[in-house]
Amino acid sequence: MSLPLRLLLTVPRTARRGELIEIKALAQHAMENGFRHDQNGQIVPRDLLRQVRFQYNGFEVFRADLQTGVAANPLLQFTTIATESGVVTAIWTDDQGLDAQTSARIDVT
Repeated sequence: MSLPLRLLLTVPRTARRGELIEIKALAQHAMENGFRHDQNGQIVPRDLLRQVRFQYNGFEVFRADLQTGVAANPLLQFTTIATESGVVTAIWTDDQGLDAQTSARIDVT
C-alpha cells in the first residue's frame, strides 16, 4: 500500500472575511479495491485512501471517509467561510493509517 503520488490543493489566494470560499483537493492514487485481478490472475492488493481531513488554521472544517466505490484519483470539493488569514491543510490517510498532506495559504481582508 502506498500514499498518493501527488496531492493538489486549491484555495482562493484572497477572500473577504465572511465570504463563502471553495476548496478543492485532488489525490493522484490508484484506489485499488482488492477485487481486481492482474494479467496473471492474481488479486491486486487493496490500496485505498480511507479518509481526508481539511483543517483551516488547525481547526477541522471538513472530513470525508472514503470507501471502495471511490474512483482512482479522488477529487473532493466543499465550501467554507473565510474567517481569517492562514493555512488550509488537506490530510489524506491510507489503509495502513499513514498520512500525507498538503497546504495552501489564504489571505483574508
